[in-house]
Amino acid sequence: MRFDVPLIEGRLLRRYKRFLADVDIAGETVTVHCANPGAMIGLTEPDNRVWLSRSSNAKRKLPLSWEMVEAVFGPQKHIVGINTAHPNRIAAEAIAAGAIPELAGYSGLRREVRYGKASRVDILLEAQDRPACYVEVKNVHLMREPGLAEFPDAVTARGARHLAELGDMVEAGHRAVMLFVIQMPADRFTLAADIDPFYAQAFARATARGVEALAVSCRLDPGGGDIPAIIELDKAVPVPG
Repeated sequence: MRFDVPLIEGRLLRRYKRFLADVDIAGETVTVHCANPGAMIGLTEPDNRVWLSRSSNAKRKLPLSWEMVEAVFGPQKHIVGINTAHPNRIAAEAIAAGAIPELAGYSGLRREVRYGKASRVDILLEAQDRPACYVEVKNVHLMREPGLAEFPDAVTARGARHLAELGDMVEAGHRAVMLFVIQMPADRFTLAADIDPFYAQAFARATARGVEALAVSCRLDPGGGDIPAIIELDKAVPVPG
């Protein structure tokens, strides 16, 4: 995924009311949109470097959106993507490019397709010679131990419902995949059962019903000058069975 224009660098002052953040840009305090409903544990420390995109929509009340943050994980700093609207696009581009072998070989890819009980699956893969594949995508930005990505960072009843609906698709004769897109460097992945034990239980039930689970980490480059920012798939990360 390539941004159309370079991002704007600033320093985080505070994040509040879930979807708002104040950022210092060259000495000026600017309120920006935070497209992340989660707790953002470890990512909201004051003075963290952040990168923002500017919308071309002149009617938006807040033209700037928070995209990335530089956070400390043990002895290292990593750039993390916090915009939960991007993983679907990242995943779709990677699948279309054949970068996720487990999801290769489908001739059709559709996004936001209605299924289940008034839900929309993030990606539906289709081919004439195989069952349809329902892919639910989740953004991962929690890391409490260096190298170990975790999901979720807050209680997500909606996420648990999606797991149940994926299980229903498997039982109906389709294929279903839970794809965790880790918007930061990571070597391992696990569920944050201490944060949301109900989701962990729902995940166990779903995998027992035949839902597959994949995790991939991303490489992020905020760019600079005339160089646009990039978020792209880096590598597969093991998911515990």
